[in-house]
Amino acid sequence: MGPETPAALVRGAGLFAPVLPVIGLCLWRAPRQREIAAMLVAGAWALLTLIPLNLYASHAGWWSFHAEGAVWLGMPVDLLLAWALMWGPLPALMLRLLPVPLLAGLLVWVDVIVMPLAEPVVVLGPRWLLGEFAGSALCLIPALLLAYWTRAGQLVHARVWAQAALAFGLMVVLPLAALDVRPGPGTAFAAAQVLALVCLPGLAAAREFARVGDGTPLPFDPPSRLVTSGPYAYLRNPMQATIVAVYLVLPPVTGNPWPLAGALVAFAYGAGFAGWHEGGRLREAFGRDWEAYRSGVRSWLPRWRPWPGRTPGTLYVASDCDMCRGLGGWLAARAPAALELRPAAEHPEVLYRLTYEVPGGVRWSGVSALARALEHLHLGWALVGWALDLPGPRHFAQLCADAFGAGPRPSREPAEDGERREEAPARDAEV
Repeated sequence: MGPETPAALVRGAGLFAPVLPVIGLCLWRAPRQREIAAMLVAGAWALLTLIPLNLYASHAGWWSFHAEGAVWLGMPVDLLLAWALMWGPLPALMLRLLPVPLLAGLLVWVDVIVMPLAEPVVVLGPRWLLGEFAGSALCLIPALLLAYWTRAGQLVHARVWAQAALAFGLMVVLPLAALDVRPGPGTAFAAAQVLALVCLPGLAAAREFARVGDGTPLPFDPPSRLVTSGPYAYLRNPMQATIVAVYLVLPPVTGNPWPLAGALVAFAYGAGFAGWHEGGRLREAFGRDWEAYRSGVRSWLPRWRPWPGRTPGTLYVASDCDMCRGLGGWLAARAPAALELRPAAEHPEVLYRLTYEVPGGVRWSGVSALARALEHLHLGWALVGWALDLPGPRHFAQLCADAFGAGPRPSREPAEDGERREEAPARDAEV
């Protein structure tokens, strides 16, 4: 046996060690839809966090790789994928058998045993256990929690934010890193601003799935109802269109034409397989509602005004507040589509801020309510609303609004003791 045999054995064993249990668990019991979604999300998190972990580990002296062939950025690709499988899809399936704390402890214990056995491909430094702790905290535990929440259908808003970050990492950051495409000197900040603006509709669409549809963009964890509000009132494929737009704006900010190939691939996938698969699934799930929506909203060219058949909304405005009445009049003068303006005193509950509701009792208040109302005007104001409703800008705008006299106040006197009135059930959207 030649001198390269031990390294080949290490890489082969390292690759098949997680692959075989994953195959076995799938053969034992075919994964359900939510399990598949959990495997995808956990695997994506593990992969995208293991790459910077291993790059920093080499810099910090925790461990280093010594391999030839199938190496990227100094890391053996096969071992990287095997590690992502062991900390992503495998624990997502093992949640059938073990609770989260026990499973996390078991995986860390196995990794501590296996790492020294990976020589000569992986050479450990004197402080490698510190890197093991960092990897467990940043890679394994979050991946395991995402898998658990996805399987259980919990924390949909947190899962959507995580999926948005993972989608951008997998579909944009990772391909650009593989092609060594980066912004030119002195243009990084401008590139970040352009990308933030271009990504706004896609992020708003992902949040709409969670807020209104109680689901996520993953096909295996979809919304429970047809979503026609938010960006979907203007475009049928806002998330896919966002990825194409990102690749189209990258050549000017990077000076590299390669991202145009990414735009072509993303468009071909969205217009081809994704359009066929998702269209068939939505037609089967929502029937005539989907056909009506499909006939009124285009796939790639957005409407200027929102589709009139979109999910209607009601904005409750305090009639005893001059600022609120002025805002209501401004909105009414622009003929909003599918938006009803009503006095706040008519609401079954006592409201304390500007309030926006959609059928089903989902409610937004304050600046978030204004952002939702702007979506009913036209695409320009909708973009303003989506930006205004992001966590940082929203909280700052609400603070400013409160400081200038738009703070909370009751829409009417609360009901007296003993007076009975019907309470409208409602659930607050993420604000």
